[in-house]
Amino acid sequence: MNAIRTAAHRTDLATPAERDRAVDALRALAILGVVLGHWLVTALVADGGSLRTASPLHFMPWLAPISWVFQTLAVFFLVGGHVATKGYDSARVRGVTYGQWLRTRLTRLFKPVAAVVILWTVAACGLLATGADAGTVHTLVKLALSPLWFLLVFAALTAATPLLTRLNPLWPLAVVLHVDIVRFGLGGPSWLGWVNLPAGWLVPYTLGAAWTRGELESRRAGRVLLAGGAAATAVLVAWAGYPASMVGVPGEPVSNLNPPTLAAVTFGLAQCGLALLLRERLRRAMRRPLAWAAVALANLSAMTIFLWHQTALMATTATGLLAGRLPGLHTTPDNLTWVAARLAWLPVFALALTVCWAAFRACEQSGDRRPSRVVRSHRPGAGRTSGPRVDA
Repeated sequence: MNAIRTAAHRTDLATPAERDRAVDALRALAILGVVLGHWLVTALVADGGSLRTASPLHFMPWLAPISWVFQTLAVFFLVGGHVATKGYDSARVRGVTYGQWLRTRLTRLFKPVAAVVILWTVAACGLLATGADAGTVHTLVKLALSPLWFLLVFAALTAATPLLTRLNPLWPLAVVLHVDIVRFGLGGPSWLGWVNLPAGWLVPYTLGAAWTRGELESRRAGRVLLAGGAAATAVLVAWAGYPASMVGVPGEPVSNLNPPTLAAVTFGLAQCGLALLLRERLRRAMRRPLAWAAVALANLSAMTIFLWHQTALMATTATGLLAGRLPGLHTTPDNLTWVAARLAWLPVFALALTVCWAAFRACEQSGDRRPSRVVRSHRPGAGRTSGPRVDA
């Protein structure tokens, strides 16, 4: 324990005083929300010799508030927009070209992807070659690679950052509104909803740009976003027929997330407002060395955690089949007994993710000339401490 405290203290001392630790804390909370959300609402039901996906939200729709807590992508895009626009401004001041800046950011984003794609390509081929059910293999690969859609959208918005630094969030919000009016109100084609994939996540991303410009510093801005977003979402769910769940539910005709609906975007506004209101509390909390060290580690490994958490879930599920059909792991998620059993499995999922993290973290933390590490080592004599230093 003393070694942990010592390492945490060194990390705390190595952090530049001007660093806004609340940004890193919000990113860590967003990642935690995504991971726990998937682990709680994604079930792989053993049905004969195959596995199929199911969700407790389908059988117990009154559990929809769980999705309100753990669907935190809007916060991730808020922080991403803030960091990207701030980083681009800093790069311009340093004389870094747009191409150099973008190449560095995309390398950071996609370098860890290769390992998960290669592993699952080999695994899928191996399973099919040994006679595994094709439907099961499709289910597993789809779940494992599903996080990649987020990276593609995030990469596109990152590439467009110079064009988005001054874009008012009301513009993409208006696009989402009109798409939903045409799609749901006027009987328009369902494919039109995919316009909302970039437009919907542009809303929190451009809010992040507004944060960089200093337009969201007052608590009033956070309160307006929280109250307005929550009220709009309540109206859309109660009177406009939008689903109460903020994640996709297998078997349901409409998903708020795939592609994003107006309800998902207004809910994201409320989340962004809450995140902005929590900044000062998070800054105070991050003054504690142990808390800051945990957040720094989560940020160091954010991509590894994000890319491998579904694999950890599936590895546990597949291994568990050796012991038979286990409750909360292979059974239909249709009652509270399943929920209690699933909660008991969370530490096992976390252990499996730790193994994945230990095996693949090097893919995220090595190789760049200017690595995207939250913590990196000082060269001897280069500064005030020989311990780790927090990087932007």
